[in-house]
Amino acid sequence: MKYVLPVLEMSCTVCAGTVESVVKNLQGVKSATVNFAAESLVVEYDPDTITLENIRAAVQAAGYDLVISDSHIEAQREAADKRRYQKLRRRITVAWACALPLIVLSMFFISLPGIKWVLLALTLPILLYSGAPFYVRAYKTLRQGKAATMDTLVAMSTAMSFLLSLFTTLFPQYWEQYGIEAHVYYEAAGMIVAFVLTGKFLEERTRRRASSALKSLIGLQPQTAMKIGENGVQEVDIATLKAGDKLYVRPGEKMPVDGIVADGTSYVDESMINGEPIPAVKTTGDKVLAGTINQNGALTLEAQAVGSGTLLAQIIRRVQEAQGSKAPVQHVVDRVSAYFVPTVIGIAILTFLCWYLLYNPSPAHGNGVGGLAYAALTALSVLVVACPCALGLATPIALTAGIGRAAREHILIKDAVALEKMGKVDCVVLDKTGTITQGSPAVTDMIWLCPESERLVSLLISAEAKSAHPLAQAVVSHFAGRNIPETPLDTFTNVTGKGIEVAYKDERYRIGNRSFAGISELPEDTEKEITRWRSEGRSVIYYGDTHTLFAVISIADPIKENSAAAIRELQKQGIEVCMLTGDDTLTAQATAVHAGITRLRAEALPQDKEDFVRSLQEQGRTVAMVGDGINDSQALARADVSVAMGHGSDIAMEVAMITLMTSDLSLLARTIRLSRRTMRIVHENLFWAFIYNIICIPIAAGILLLFSDKGMLLTPMWASAAMAFSSISVVLNSLRLTRK
Repeated sequence: MKYVLPVLEMSCTVCAGTVESVVKNLQGVKSATVNFAAESLVVEYDPDTITLENIRAAVQAAGYDLVISDSHIEAQREAADKRRYQKLRRRITVAWACALPLIVLSMFFISLPGIKWVLLALTLPILLYSGAPFYVRAYKTLRQGKAATMDTLVAMSTAMSFLLSLFTTLFPQYWEQYGIEAHVYYEAAGMIVAFVLTGKFLEERTRRRASSALKSLIGLQPQTAMKIGENGVQEVDIATLKAGDKLYVRPGEKMPVDGIVADGTSYVDESMINGEPIPAVKTTGDKVLAGTINQNGALTLEAQAVGSGTLLAQIIRRVQEAQGSKAPVQHVVDRVSAYFVPTVIGIAILTFLCWYLLYNPSPAHGNGVGGLAYAALTALSVLVVACPCALGLATPIALTAGIGRAAREHILIKDAVALEKMGKVDCVVLDKTGTITQGSPAVTDMIWLCPESERLVSLLISAEAKSAHPLAQAVVSHFAGRNIPETPLDTFTNVTGKGIEVAYKDERYRIGNRSFAGISELPEDTEKEITRWRSEGRSVIYYGDTHTLFAVISIADPIKENSAAAIRELQKQGIEVCMLTGDDTLTAQATAVHAGITRLRAEALPQDKEDFVRSLQEQGRTVAMVGDGINDSQALARADVSVAMGHGSDIAMEVAMITLMTSDLSLLARTIRLSRRTMRIVHENLFWAFIYNIICIPIAAGILLLFSDKGMLLTPMWASAAMAFSSISVVLNSLRLTRK
């Protein structure tokens, strides 16, 4: 089983890579993925080899932390987030309270006597308090021998700037003896910390907004329940509940578990789970879901699934895992980031050596000392401006926002791979029943070809009652009011895609399509009636034994109101729409005409559906398969992107990469639009992040000074501002996904 665990103390995506590397290298860990934007670790491990406590200890040794307690893990995460957020605000307050006078004094009052000592006093609180986490994490990274992170760059640049300034403050005569003015760069060290913390603060706020959908889902979970026990009704923590417990739910309260109504009648608002706006009436024997709201009547429930076993908990876990996963494009960024920081440090060292050895402002100064000031400034600027915040945030922050937005729209995306692939889809294959149609068929006509008897009806009902097919349930519902006794069948066989066969007292009976029933000829008037039914898009099933046909049944499954409009919207996006069904050709063609579909495959068995999807892929198409039944699972598994309707079978939902929690097919077009928009924003973010570094690193290295003494020099202070701005621009661009 996969666990989604909050990760604390990360400051950049390189930190996320460090945590991921540490966990992956632990014996017993099967897979590990860290998402910086979601601040989470998705880990799969062997509990016989390693425990969560061992994993946490390894992460702590690397300078970070995990929340591993199963008890109120989200409450702990929220509390940890709140503490970190408040601590970050205090550090920013101190940083800017000292940095603002620091910059003013440095720019306008630098010639005052003793001003350098004042600047030193203002800088110390910034570095020792506000910037302390950078130095602590950089030290732990160095001690562990791990890859350099953004903390390493910030710690190196501010420490070099401060130490150079401190040396100048204590020994100004060292520079003056060479005719060089003894400049100090305290404001650079202070402003770097202030700008970086500000960027982190804005990133933190963005992550909180991007994860708001997940938090709203978590907020649906009640923390307590009214348990019925020997001592009456008592309020208990939901963590203490178990299957079989009896619970009392008052009007206006949320259902604490998935369960069955044991007593009472009420309307229940299930819109937060399935998106359906009309409350559903619930009475004895009906199922209710955790997080839904009891409206106007008291209910007594028998708990079936509690805690992590509820549907709501599974939805939350899927969203967490999706936000913690990585799209294929992110793996490219990860490889770039792994080499980025060492490369930047190498460029900074090379920049320092070049300016120190080659720059000569005047013959009197000589090569070495004359270039030292420029060498230090340019090396510092390179270290600061190249902090890989924007590059690292480009993909995860957009994916987190996109998946969170999808969750708010009742679209559950299994992982970032599905989100990226969905935008490339150019062909959608739709199952008919329950996807295009309502999936709740009803018997409209029935022709008996022999005298109707209670025995034949009882056999029909008993056989259909054992089938989970929607058409079978329609037949059972048709005879529900006649109180016909059930016939104890000897055997029951479900022949997928054809029908069912049962045995009773050495006789075999079949209910299904025409070829399965073995019928070749029927009376002329019956054939005409069947042809009319098919032309109207109705399904036809045949009932008989091995010798005689007893009855022909017409079942209508009307098209959903918005199916045709949803299919037109897909076609407007340049997507070809196909239909697959096990129904006969005439029925399928009638449904396709009403839905606006021109390409279809009728009388398709599960293997036929898979073969159809494979044939499209062999033509170079990127295929999304949408279905809701067990017979769709093969085709769903074969498709590039598999989509399940939320009311469908558990197998279909398990196979699917994306689940539409409502019966509204228009969500499919919305999912594709959201995927394309998310990936467009990811590519925009990556483009600007790369362009930023390509332009700013050479300027920070002082390349413009090679062409003119008046060329622009990017000081460390302005380099930190540019770095912060690049991160903020990526964050703001990603936030466009949270708006309509």
